[in-house]
Amino acid sequence: MLNTAPTLSKTPTLSQTEARPPMVTLRVAKPRDLPELRAMIAALAAHHGDAAAITPEDLERDLFGVMPWITALVAEAGGRLIGYAILVPLYRASEGRRGMELHHLYVEPESRGTGIGRHLVAKAREQAKMAGCAYLSVSAATGNFQAHRFYQSEQFIPGPVTGMRYLQALA
Repeated sequence: MLNTAPTLSKTPTLSQTEARPPMVTLRVAKPRDLPELRAMIAALAAHHGDAAAITPEDLERDLFGVMPWITALVAEAGGRLIGYAILVPLYRASEGRRGMELHHLYVEPESRGTGIGRHLVAKAREQAKMAGCAYLSVSAATGNFQAHRFYQSEQFIPGPVTGMRYLQALA
């Protein structure tokens, strides 16, 4: 006797599961990103117990002004930003070497663990190389062991913190 009952595929189709997650695009930030970028900067500051005084106008000046000061890379999915990295130029005068500081790295909580942070770090490396940099630097708070493990897994080599850093307000 021939079995005429329909057979079910062992691999679920899209109709049997939720829709695929949106494709993620990594790119340099654009002026339209300023409000979302500022909100993520505030979320990262709050995570560390700080307040974010930065305004969209500050970001516009520092990203797109007459003398751009920083580079922001963003991860976008489904028409919204889900992560960012900020790069700041460095220079080691005694060695004549350019570098980049990975000043911020942030991924929205619902997108963590999906590889977005790793992709942002890879994009930061690429951006630094394109700028002629010999190194990429990052720091993490002393007790932030999760960040320490992440950066070490990304081949950053920990170094000792030496000396004191001094700051003088100019305005």
